[in-house]
Amino acid sequence: MLDVVKRFFSKVTEDDSKVIDEQRKHDTRVATCALLVEMARIDETFTQAEMDAILSILKEKYGLSREHADALIAEADKALDESVDLWQFAKRINEYYSNEEKIEIIEILWRIVYVDGKMDKYEHYLMNKLATLLRLSHEQLIDAKLKVLHPSKSK
Repeated sequence: MLDVVKRFFSKVTEDDSKVIDEQRKHDTRVATCALLVEMARIDETFTQAEMDAILSILKEKYGLSREHADALIAEADKALDESVDLWQFAKRINEYYSNEEKIEIIEILWRIVYVDGKMDKYEHYLMNKLATLLRLSHEQLIDAKLKVLHPSKSK
């Protein structure tokens, strides 16, 4: 009888763990997407080219359909509107992503910055702020930038 009870609770725990893992994964995707959206709109001009780049990145990175990518962007946009700063998003990313994954996010952010071929002062400020929030060094930030700007020269 005791074995039956133990099996029941271990199964519930495993199922709960899977649900919690999926929720964490989703929340981390929302956090990442929020940073992408914030980068696109930091200069107060969220262009179609930036939206297309974000959609492409979400479909490529997470294997999302257009509908799911649109829903993720909408959720991230709402989370941004309800937040007071970007720390909550960076905190989530820091908790669940490795250093390599965070560098990949910075590379993706650089791609958003350079969709229009230039970086303005607001984008520059935000990239430096995000590198700090994601606990990345200035060297890692610049290496990621160079990798995006000069892919053939990257290590």
